[in-house]
Amino acid sequence: MFYVLIWLVFLSSCRSLKSVDNHLARSNCNQHNINEYSRERLPEALSVRQLDTLLTNRFSLQSLHVANAIGILEPLRNFIGAQKEYEHDPSIENRIRLLEMNQYINQRINMASLEVSAVASELDCEEERTAQVANYLKNMEDDAETRLTVGVIVTGAAGAIVSGILLVRNHDEQMVEYIGLGTGIAEAILGMAILLNKRKVLFEHERNALKDVWEGREISSIFPASIWFYLNNYNPSLQDKHSLRYKIIEKWMGFGQIAEAGKNNKRKLLSLYFGNGGKYTSEQLRNRANMYDQLESYINLMKQDLKRLAVEFEIITIISR
Repeated sequence: MFYVLIWLVFLSSCRSLKSVDNHLARSNCNQHNINEYSRERLPEALSVRQLDTLLTNRFSLQSLHVANAIGILEPLRNFIGAQKEYEHDPSIENRIRLLEMNQYINQRINMASLEVSAVASELDCEEERTAQVANYLKNMEDDAETRLTVGVIVTGAAGAIVSGILLVRNHDEQMVEYIGLGTGIAEAILGMAILLNKRKVLFEHERNALKDVWEGREISSIFPASIWFYLNNYNPSLQDKHSLRYKIIEKWMGFGQIAEAGKNNKRKLLSLYFGNGGKYTSEQLRNRANMYDQLESYINLMKQDLKRLAVEFEIITIISR
């Protein structure tokens, strides 16, 4: 019976990491080149800039913040100035100049929107990849738990049947007690194996968007300059005093697995989530997928501000027609 028990535990818990690793392909979520830019390419924070009243009288602070992020504050101010010139001199030359500036600003807004979509699609792809591996690992755990549970049931039933037969045939009661003891030990071992049925898989992520957000460096190789600036800066004039990056990290810490972990375990988790990869449990993979989902949601907020900017810009262009 004990040889059978050991074999059951071995089958249920011994699935090599290598066989799981071969099931995984390297991430192909990034379909574009690495973003390369210098610190000088990032704009100055809106709070330290002297904003012209031509802008503040026509655009909301949210719109000016995102316009600053995508680098069109000066083109917007020039457009308003060109509008005034056209009002005084509605010549064809001034009209063409106004249309060209209008087209340039709209192109920049549309390109920024496409950049947000491209980054969001990469994050969504990575989230799905992580979630699929988590589900794969969890299914393996569930299969092992089912086999172990069946083993517990079969062991208990077999022990009860054998003990009953021996008692009916008037065998030595001491033998029955030994069988009952052995059955109990076997069930305890199988039960312990169920509790310890936590598998790990080697999951690599050399391109780690979570790492860039966590470390908060001046520039990012994953996020374009406009998006990186948008995540890291905020306008003190607005009610909210924290950047989106700060809020994202707060959400991540809200999972509890990091914040409530012991000092050593916390260090390991930080190295795992924000490093190049390592051995993950299914729960840790789900946490990682959720972190990507939250990051994607916050980046998509930039589209709301871009839409607001586009609407407000459309209003002032209508006035000039």
